[in-house]
Amino acid sequence: MKCHSRESLPSTPIGGGNPGVGRGFGTMRLILIRHTRPAVADNVCYGVTDVDVAPTFEEDAARVVATLPAVERLVTSPLRRCMRLAERIGAARGLVPVVDGRIREMDFGRWECLPWSAIDRTELDAWAADFSHARPHGGESVAMVSKRVGSALADYRRSGVSHAVVTHAGIIKAALAEAGCADAWMTSAGFGDAVHIEFPAEPERSPSGPRGVGSWD
Repeated sequence: MKCHSRESLPSTPIGGGNPGVGRGFGTMRLILIRHTRPAVADNVCYGVTDVDVAPTFEEDAARVVATLPAVERLVTSPLRRCMRLAERIGAARGLVPVVDGRIREMDFGRWECLPWSAIDRTELDAWAADFSHARPHGGESVAMVSKRVGSALADYRRSGVSHAVVTHAGIIKAALAEAGCADAWMTSAGFGDAVHIEFPAEPERSPSGPRGVGSWD
C-alpha cells in the first residue's frame, strides 16, 4: 500500500488515463478529494453542518475537473459542499456519483458552527488527552469515525477499480490512518486538493460500494 499526499491534483492522468486505471499491476487507487471552499468563515468548526459552497465554486470546481486522473467510480459525502463538486466531476466524466454516508465529516455535536477559539479550553484538552475516544462535544469520537471510514475503504478496495472520493479533511485523515500511512492525522489537504492511496487489489466477493445513487469539514 502506498500513500501519496499532494497539494493539488496532478495535471497528467495517473496510469496514462486509461479506462482501467487502478487495475494495473494488481493495485487499486483511491483519489481522496477534499471539497472546494465552503461559504463559512475561517476557523469555524462546521463538521456535519450542511454549509453551501463559496462564490469561488465555479473556478475551484473547474480546476479539480481539469486535473483529475481517469477513474472508474465516483463516490461522495452526502453533504452539499461535496455533492456539488461530485456532480460537476460526474457530468464531465460520464460518471454517476454514489452517495456514501460513511464518508461524511465528523459530527462535532455542540461545537458545530462555533469558532474554534470560542470552544471551552477544558473540552479541547479532554479531546487531546484521549484523541481516539473522547467526545466532549457530545458528537462522534474519532474511533467512531474511523470505524465507518474503514468500512467504506474495505468496500472500495474489494471492488478492485479506481475511485474518486469527494469528502472532507477529517475523513481524508481517517482514511490515511486506516490505510496505515505514517503521520496520517497530521496530513493537511486544502480545499479542492487530493491525496492518493494505492492498495493491492482484492477480488470482488460481493456487490461493492455504498448504496444509493444520485442523490474536519
